[in-house]
Amino acid sequence: MGERLTAEQQQKHSGPRMAASRRAEGTEQLEHLERRKLREAKKPSGWTGPGRGAAKSAAPHQAGAKKSGRGSTILAAGAVLWVPGGTRKDGSLRKPRIALIHRPKYDDWSLPKGKLLAGETPWQGALREVEEETGLVCRLIAPLPAQHYLANGRPKEVRYWAAVPVSGEFRPNREVDRMKWLKPGKAREKLTHARDRELIDALLEQLAQAGG
Repeated sequence: MGERLTAEQQQKHSGPRMAASRRAEGTEQLEHLERRKLREAKKPSGWTGPGRGAAKSAAPHQAGAKKSGRGSTILAAGAVLWVPGGTRKDGSLRKPRIALIHRPKYDDWSLPKGKLLAGETPWQGALREVEEETGLVCRLIAPLPAQHYLANGRPKEVRYWAAVPVSGEFRPNREVDRMKWLKPGKAREKLTHARDRELIDALLEQLAQAGG
């Protein structure tokens, strides 16, 4: 018959097992939290105002370009990332802040965007590009007007959404070395391309119609 362990010996043997169990439980909780964050970020629309549901309507593309009457069209997606401006003492809302990024390759201030990967829907591409360029996981809230222009002689179509960050932190990277949160007026002045200013106006119009 084996010897019985004393209370001290039982505690000595069970201690490492309990610690390992707590570590595993903590890791599982963190993983669960991250999965919840990603599910929340990937919800294509929580918008209750104009354009509700349009974020789900985009069909997947098999590549980052499509055929058109003018040749191969470059497909891209991005977002106007914003945060509420807070409440004043009198109860009125401050103006929202909008994220602008600086790309050293082009030395311009713009909105996060990029070309679609093979098989991506525009809203998936918008989520990925925002995270890659700003470090922020975002949630797409409402569709904004698409842009159509020529890029190096080729037609380009960029789908945009209004979006809010849900997690993450900006860190300078090879593509984007700076990011600023600006009031709408300052953002319009800072943007390099006039077409991006129209997206700021579209966001403000949506917020106003939704009572934001």
